[in-house]
Amino acid sequence: MALSWLLLILLALAVIGYFSGRSRALASAGGNARELHSLPSYYGYNVALTTLLPALGVLIVWLLMQPMIIDNTVSGLVPDQAIPEGSDRGLVMSEVRRVANGLDGAVASEAMTEAQAQNPDADIEALTAALKDAGQVLTQDITQPILMAAQKYRSMTSNGSVAMQVVVLALALLGAAFAYVRTHKEFRARNVVEQGILALLLLAASIAILTTVGIVLSMFFETLNFFQLHSWKDFFFGSTWAPNFRGGSELSILPLLWGTLYISVIALLVAVPIGLFAAVYLSEYASTVTRSVAKPLLEILAGIPTIVYGLFALLTVGPALVSMFGNGGALGVGWMASSNAVLTAGLVMGIMLIPFVSSLSDDIINAVPQSIRDGSLGLGATKSETVRQVVLPAALPGIVGAILLAASRAVGETMIVVMAAGAIAKFSGNPFEAMTTITTRIVSQLTGDTDFASPETLVAFALGLTLFIITLGLNIFALYIVRKYREQYE
Repeated sequence: MALSWLLLILLALAVIGYFSGRSRALASAGGNARELHSLPSYYGYNVALTTLLPALGVLIVWLLMQPMIIDNTVSGLVPDQAIPEGSDRGLVMSEVRRVANGLDGAVASEAMTEAQAQNPDADIEALTAALKDAGQVLTQDITQPILMAAQKYRSMTSNGSVAMQVVVLALALLGAAFAYVRTHKEFRARNVVEQGILALLLLAASIAILTTVGIVLSMFFETLNFFQLHSWKDFFFGSTWAPNFRGGSELSILPLLWGTLYISVIALLVAVPIGLFAAVYLSEYASTVTRSVAKPLLEILAGIPTIVYGLFALLTVGPALVSMFGNGGALGVGWMASSNAVLTAGLVMGIMLIPFVSSLSDDIINAVPQSIRDGSLGLGATKSETVRQVVLPAALPGIVGAILLAASRAVGETMIVVMAAGAIAKFSGNPFEAMTTITTRIVSQLTGDTDFASPETLVAFALGLTLFIITLGLNIFALYIVRKYREQYE
């Protein structure tokens, strides 16, 4: 039975449970809904949720755990002698899964029988030819240990799927029967349903938190592996970034951090004034018609993919800056030799951040009570004086928080700096030179053939964890400022 059919059956059982629970509750009250503790629909929801939720929970856990259990079991069946030189057990298991899927596909297309697929003594060459004739893709030659492991993988997967279907359907039926038997006019169905919804909301919040924890832990343990291979003093206090996969690398974060902060500062110098002025105009001066048109158009910038901004920087902004500041440019200063520069990335990133700053600032300025404006105008202040001396100071904590959130967004940007900032890690104050950032180096270190046992690859996790801590600190600081001063103006 396919997973989609299993889900449809669970949904059908839940629908049947809803109507049967509702009918049973009404029948227990003699058809008079006023005698029920809760509305009739709550009794139906109780049966439906008791049918569906425990079964879905077991299904999700089973789908997550079964592949890991099968992989661990089958991996132990492959002897060390069967692992080719230059390979590892993980690559062998990938081939085992590929052969198992190939056997499933060949059986499904009737290119071979189930008995042939399960035969441990099958002729390897004939089996390989049958799989290729069936259109199955194999990346390396099948060996006897891989074939036996693939057959065991298929067997365990099939048996596990059947057991999963039986357990899930049995749990759904038991849940439906349990909730149906409990249904009567005195049963507090509304309380039970609301507690169930509360549990779902708590689960959703927990998933978000646990995902963050999982991301941090995955980077943390790989970072520990990196510091076992490379000096933490060189990473945090060195001055050179020079990875060399043949050994002798210098992996200091400081040049990358300098490039990241430099580009982010230029981006904020572009985004903050423009975004803040746009927010002041839209919230204080623009008419309703103008605001209804200008605000959506401004926020369209937030929906443009960052790769498009990168292309814009590479094809338009960079050449325009070279034509102005390069050799033979309009100004004749010869400062800029290439379109890849800190200034190029900073300008385009600033354009990307404009709607971020303007939208948040606009919401914050609009949250300032109208009574404060009226009081200022009533005392004789002009419109501009009210905005400068009353509204903006009242909204300043929120605006600062919006700027810090934009800064954290700038620090974590990748595609624009990959395409516009260059790949040179160095300390320099010249905005017309090429530099690189932390995110760019993370992409570079994890691109291509990588050895996850080398410091040159593991350094990407140390860079990622450091960047995570920086952006998290900026976000926490921004939320602290907003929450600390918000009540003064409410």
